[in-house]
Amino acid sequence: MKKVILLLIVVLSFTTINAQTKNSTEYFTVENYYKVKWGFADEFIHLWSVNHYPLLKKAIEKGDIISVTPAKSKLHSSEDSRWDFRVTIVFKNAALAFDEDLTVPYKKALYPDLEKLTKDEQHRFELLIAHWDIETTNIIVP
Repeated sequence: MKKVILLLIVVLSFTTINAQTKNSTEYFTVENYYKVKWGFADEFIHLWSVNHYPLLKKAIEKGDIISVTPAKSKLHSSEDSRWDFRVTIVFKNAALAFDEDLTVPYKKALYPDLEKLTKDEQHRFELLIAHWDIETTNIIVP
């Protein structure tokens, strides 16, 4: 009887772990890193906050994005490894992460002056030295 109970506990444990792993792997997480020209990080973050973040919030409302977490570096590092701004985006799935038109439907509603938005976004990218995206995945540590 003890062996049956122990076996049942082991099977249920693995089933729970597999279900959690399956659910977490459906999401697709990307970290976007931005290295900005010296002295312009705050301007870059402000432009991102007013021009891009509202589009991401709309995608969250629709359910295509699970979460958006912006962060900035508190300490400095060497110039070659420096980043000024990071945005972690958890998408509902990988297809949505690579959908270039994901936020396009919201632009007209949020920004009646699309020409100004285009100019502001162009300026935001002019402030960049480098930008890279990293796909990440959570791991389960026993």
